[in-house]
Amino acid sequence: MKNFINIADHSSGDLRAIIEEAKVRKLKRKNLNKSAMDEDKPFEGKSMAMIFEKPSTRTRMSFDIAVKQLGGSSIILNPEGIHYGKGEESLKDTAKVLTEYVDIVMLRTSSHKNLEEFGKHLGIPIINGLSDLSHPCQIMSDILTYEESNGSITGKTVSWLGDGNNNMSNSLIEAAGKFDFNLKIGCPKKYSPNKKILSWAKKNKVSLIITSKPDEAIKNSDCVMTDKWVSMNDKVNKKSKKKTLKPFQVNEKLMLKAKSDAIFMHCLPVGRGEEVTDKVIDGKQSVVWRQALNRVHAQKSIIKWCID
Repeated sequence: MKNFINIADHSSGDLRAIIEEAKVRKLKRKNLNKSAMDEDKPFEGKSMAMIFEKPSTRTRMSFDIAVKQLGGSSIILNPEGIHYGKGEESLKDTAKVLTEYVDIVMLRTSSHKNLEEFGKHLGIPIINGLSDLSHPCQIMSDILTYEESNGSITGKTVSWLGDGNNNMSNSLIEAAGKFDFNLKIGCPKKYSPNKKILSWAKKNKVSLIITSKPDEAIKNSDCVMTDKWVSMNDKVNKKSKKKTLKPFQVNEKLMLKAKSDAIFMHCLPVGRGEEVTDKVIDGKQSVVWRQALNRVHAQKSIIKWCID
């Protein structure tokens, strides 16, 4: 049984195979309608349970569409409407019940511990749709998006601006190690990556530079990425955090420091006028809307890999 919880859990070979599978599947859908099934229907007769502890637009839509394009069905569960680690039923018991009902589970959670606990008691695969520590499906779709635009990401330079200690930056560091690209993180020292992920990066010889200078972080970059400064359930002084991160806003002036053909990415939702300006996110270098679409294709490949 194969789970997809963190990028670091998997070999470079398996991750590369998932990306290549996504490219092929997307290409084969070129003349199909959005809701049409893939010709081979590898998930036919199967179903996925999707549990959302946190609000969602892209994760909910992309996984639902992914399952249907693969020929299967999905069941969306709200923790408020089911026995989910509360009342008289533990996470363990809920996991055992879902094992009897469906073929795979996707969980979007505020607690990575919930993901690990749930996965431990499932007899079927589980996919991390987002946790407080990692966002692997998003990063896999970002790599797919980059390679559609600029070829192989191996050896290229990716710049991350903003909060260096969140789920996106954690998964991006892991991806830099697995896909062998250079990563530069520009963030205030207060929001540097946590020691555990930095230890992993050092052990795995990740090409990683962390700087508190935005210009240095973005210089000669092939891809510039950022994220909302204040995430959902982020228990911080929002006004203070935004003020600290203001110098790391991705604007037109800062983008000029990157390579002329550099692309801009954002996982959405976006704080327009905060972490990025309208002219950048709506500009010619932005690929954010294709990023959103590619969640479908990357996740289809992840689902297929888990059930194969």
